[in-house]
Amino acid sequence: MAPSRDSNVKGESSQVSYKKTINTKTDSIIQNRKHANDIFDVIEYLQSEKEKEIIFATNACSRIFCELLDRGDLYVGVLPKEEDLMHGDRSAEEKYQIFMRHRYNSCVELLLENIGHEAFQVKETSLCTLMKFVAAEGKHPLQNLDWSEHYNFPMELMLALVKHLLSEKEDMSLLISRFQEFMEKDDVRYYVMSSVRDNITRVMERNKRAVIPVYQNNVFTLISTINIPSQASEMTNVIVRQETKHEDWKAARLKEHKRAFEQMWLVFLKYKLPSSMYKKILVILHESILPQMSDPTLMIDFLSAAYDIGGAISLLALNGLFVLIHEHNLDYPDFYKKLYSLLDPTIFHVKYRARFFHLANIFLSSTHLPVYLVAAFVKRLARLSLTAPPTALLIVLPFICNLIRRHPSCKVLIHRPSAAEEPCDDPYVMEEKEPAQCHALESSLWEIKTLQKHYHPDVAKAAMMINEPLSQQEEDISELLELSAFELMERELKAERKTIPLEFDTATGLLKSSREVLGVHFTLD
Repeated sequence: MAPSRDSNVKGESSQVSYKKTINTKTDSIIQNRKHANDIFDVIEYLQSEKEKEIIFATNACSRIFCELLDRGDLYVGVLPKEEDLMHGDRSAEEKYQIFMRHRYNSCVELLLENIGHEAFQVKETSLCTLMKFVAAEGKHPLQNLDWSEHYNFPMELMLALVKHLLSEKEDMSLLISRFQEFMEKDDVRYYVMSSVRDNITRVMERNKRAVIPVYQNNVFTLISTINIPSQASEMTNVIVRQETKHEDWKAARLKEHKRAFEQMWLVFLKYKLPSSMYKKILVILHESILPQMSDPTLMIDFLSAAYDIGGAISLLALNGLFVLIHEHNLDYPDFYKKLYSLLDPTIFHVKYRARFFHLANIFLSSTHLPVYLVAAFVKRLARLSLTAPPTALLIVLPFICNLIRRHPSCKVLIHRPSAAEEPCDDPYVMEEKEPAQCHALESSLWEIKTLQKHYHPDVAKAAMMINEPLSQQEEDISELLELSAFELMERELKAERKTIPLEFDTATGLLKSSREVLGVHFTLD
């Protein structure tokens, strides 16, 4: 952008305040076309080094161009080059409209640049102004549209805005959180999802599919908060109201929203992600992503890959797989084999321990599971319990008892007479990854017998349950899943102790007992 005449911004700002200068020029531009060249001075403030001047000039540009759009003073259609104005036989009206349209484009470019400004207030003001332009362009399109086939929404402006929000070098999470307010509008949400999808493909392919942590974190911040209305009747909140065929508009149809949401997430998950992001996605997947997709089964590839990674990521993938298996009849081969392999000593110390045992309890609740499979889980948990902390043992022991209640054939693990005679020859193979070949049914639960002598009284009491016939009623372990070491200690400290009758007087001091000779003849006074 090059001004056609020398700018006097610096000279004026030294004599009068920048606010008075900008306000005066803004009023003159709106009121009289003769002062159209003053727009150069207002726009130049957008490049000022002072934050307050940029913010004030941004608001002025918002006022100017929203007014011009409303009055129809910007050129509509394919914009001719500014150099061609001197040669063509255009009317003064048309020349003015072309001139102001070029100034509008320059203003938009500078506002998009200011999205990356170091000052958040400048970013926020620029964002809000650009969204005002989106609404104004929607009401007064700058392109000649065939009304029977197209709908008036400034897609190009939205694409450019999303591109700058999804920076590859700067964390834009704070500004994106501000942008979420605008995504409550149904049409904005729809076109943002379409723009994000196109932007991800362009950026990731340009970078040869390499991981871009800052960019991918910005994308996740933006798309993880998108919520699709549950019913089509709720989709009435739009920033641009279509005059004709509003019901046929894709942005007004729930089915199209779900399809755009689904495509956006599938494109995002198609590329390699930072390892920390897998956890963030899997935590919200079953509640915030799968229910809003038109075909949730399309996520099976991502969930299968995550499930095979191992560790905490595999634990988190269980939630999504459970939804697909339980609600969408997904057939996952070797699911229980993988679940069995997840049982290792780290399971008792991870952040998502409670979630894992909750889901494992559901997956192992069916009474149609083969006995050898359930016995393998029981035996593996029993072996791991030898080195588990008390908080985990108070979950594992009732969990094992519940499994035996559901599958009475597993009681052979408790009532095996030879177990007491040959405790050192355990046929169970802990290292075997295949549950069918670990010989669990040939073993016994000597580990739980060992835990009956545990130093913690609650653990020892829980382990004693196998000494008596197990009741038919299962124990509710839901309250134990979130039990922490602090809560366990607090519970012990607050427990009431029974007073035990003794044959001697309780000591109240030194040499003060009336029954002792020393207490009668001597004192410490």
